[in-house]
Amino acid sequence: MSSANAPKFNIAICGGGIGGLCLAVALSHYPDIKVDVYEATERFKEIGAGVMFWDRTWKILAKLGLTNDMKKVTHVATTGDGSEGIGFDFRRSDSPREGFQYHLFSIPNGCFRFHRAHFLDVFVDHLPPNIAHFGKRLKSYNDHPKSASVGLQFEDGSTALCDLLVGCDGIKSTVRKQMYETKIAEGQPHLSAFVDPVWSGAFIYRSLVPAEQLRKKNSSNRALEIPTIYSGKSRHLISYPVASGSIVNVVGIKTNWEKEDTVYKGPWVTACSAEEFRENYSGWEPEVTELLSCVGETSKWAIHALRPLPFWVSGRVALLGDAAHAMTTHQGAGAGQAIEDAFVLASLLGRTCVTRENIPKVLQAYEAVRLPLVNEVLRGSKFAGRMYEFDSFYGDDYASLASAIKHQWDWLFTSPPEEAIQTALKMIHDVQHMARL
Repeated sequence: MSSANAPKFNIAICGGGIGGLCLAVALSHYPDIKVDVYEATERFKEIGAGVMFWDRTWKILAKLGLTNDMKKVTHVATTGDGSEGIGFDFRRSDSPREGFQYHLFSIPNGCFRFHRAHFLDVFVDHLPPNIAHFGKRLKSYNDHPKSASVGLQFEDGSTALCDLLVGCDGIKSTVRKQMYETKIAEGQPHLSAFVDPVWSGAFIYRSLVPAEQLRKKNSSNRALEIPTIYSGKSRHLISYPVASGSIVNVVGIKTNWEKEDTVYKGPWVTACSAEEFRENYSGWEPEVTELLSCVGETSKWAIHALRPLPFWVSGRVALLGDAAHAMTTHQGAGAGQAIEDAFVLASLLGRTCVTRENIPKVLQAYEAVRLPLVNEVLRGSKFAGRMYEFDSFYGDDYASLASAIKHQWDWLFTSPPEEAIQTALKMIHDVQHMARL
């Protein structure tokens, strides 16, 4: 490659989940940036069943040119005309009689629901050729303060160099672990609280129900069409259709709040029987019993999350997505926040004012505009679980609870990503201006 065609810098993305692939696709819009995606497994894949997000994320996907393909695999009208749609129908359901609605959360354009594998495939299909490297599990990195590059060491013995490393390697992130352990070794022992995720106290049961099977039992069961949260004391159930309505994603959450922020000593994910899933909701309203009678293969997850991190960036290394802010599932926010991270970071790195030399300053601006908002969402998601299970200070005061649940979504309408980008660019400009004085 001639110097005239050489990229202005090289970015290594460690992790090929939603956040990492979204960042790679977003950066592909800037031909002067070289991108390599290092994935630990032998192919890109997503575990879990359903994924959902909100209109602010859909607008990002539109800017990235992905929505035409996304429309083919979602189950909602995606005209983007701003008409009100159902976010979640909240019901009190933990008695044998028919339950009742205690809140209806509606929002412009409703929520967007996908099968996780179908959603990830859209990103995979939009990746530039020859940037994915499989079987590359990061072992460690070397970001020396006086060096203009970051060295990567992989578990297979191979190495690589980059100008910027983005850790998109999930809740058990190797990048986050080294970043924080380096600071601890430098004399900040209090940071040990942020190295590893903690158990939320919740177990989640995940299963997929063929829509046709449920339809044969009751064609009017709301789980076939409406995103619903069925609430009960210390547990709740979430259902919504995915895969163009052919599958109902069913998620049961059972929480021991006294175990919140503790260490869980068993495997995080195990197979379990459909009977165990159903027993946790025995005696609930007929609609729930009907839905769970269709449950087959089930997995049981001990749900972990991160404490809100005090920083995401060190030198030429940054965290993104679950590596930075793994959160509980209660607001359907995790995937959307990873996409916002990717969009903001790519939008900054793609600017002509960004060079190999000022990458650390750009990363600091990225952290400054993203970390406070995402930590707020992380905390809010945690508290939302308490509200859904009548274990917050609102108890089952339905009027107060409904108002609080409505306002827990206020972040959807504040601090849009475009505003964050402009704020970050001003920060970068101000730093460069001061450096010239």
